[in-house]
Amino acid sequence: MFPSERLKGIENFVATADAGSFTAAAERLNLTSSAVGKSVARLEDRLRTRLFERTTRRLALTDAGVAFYRICVRVLAELEEAEAVLAAQRSEPIGRLRMDAPATFGRMRVWPLMLRFGQQHPHLRPHVSFTDRFVDLLDEGIDIAVRIGGPEHWTGSVGHRYLGSERLIFCASPDYLARLGAKRGVPASPDELGQYDAVLYGRADGTTSPWLITHGPGMIERRTMEGRITVGNGEAQVAAVKAGYGIAQLATWLVCDEIARGELVQVLPELATEGLPLNLVWPIGRQLLPKVDAMLELLAAELQIG
Repeated sequence: MFPSERLKGIENFVATADAGSFTAAAERLNLTSSAVGKSVARLEDRLRTRLFERTTRRLALTDAGVAFYRICVRVLAELEEAEAVLAAQRSEPIGRLRMDAPATFGRMRVWPLMLRFGQQHPHLRPHVSFTDRFVDLLDEGIDIAVRIGGPEHWTGSVGHRYLGSERLIFCASPDYLARLGAKRGVPASPDELGQYDAVLYGRADGTTSPWLITHGPGMIERRTMEGRITVGNGEAQVAAVKAGYGIAQLATWLVCDEIARGELVQVLPELATEGLPLNLVWPIGRQLLPKVDAMLELLAAELQIG
């Protein structure tokens, strides 16, 4: 089968899936309902797979249809993008840019950069998601991902750029330390941390992130704490610490503004330790597109941490 044969009917199939009927799809495509229906039927015959469940009232994608639809949408988007790139002579970021970033870091550090980048390039169509779950770049059509953590889930078909590692510090609100200072004093050693309330990061499975305690070069203790309050969001952790719930171990990028304003203070600064690495990740080859290359350069310049 010639490659061009495989493209026949795809646009009509996607339009039908989006519109929910042959009639609505035909109106969008400026075709007859019969022409669209026959095109989809020929596609199903060629694939030897039923893509729609047909009833008298509506069309619904089969499981195979859903999987095929996702691939077709990505193929059509890439074709549209290729045409746009050629039209722009590969000089201007243009078309859809799909990005993913960790929830808190993404909202605080990546999103402002994306807004600025989008204003500079009005022909760009950003699509940005914020999630802490594992995301497969190739399966979900992502151009650039910001990752906090190592490469254990990366495949050999992605490129990456290291931007530094988090710096973790212990911090608390001045009011909290003043309130307890008369009774216990400010913590003076790692062993005294257990005498204070802890604000912990917790996951949906009920586990909590341990505190990392530095005991010397290359000597890091992972200490499990009993928390007064546990929350699965970095910004909520900061809010709890500011409200006087206790001490937390947090990344400097998360609390640098609060410390600068005096809303939080660092506790036991000698225990500051290195946290998880920050990387930019992209499917190999995508960096050749102007939109991806330009965004990677901006992120690399602005997101250095450590």
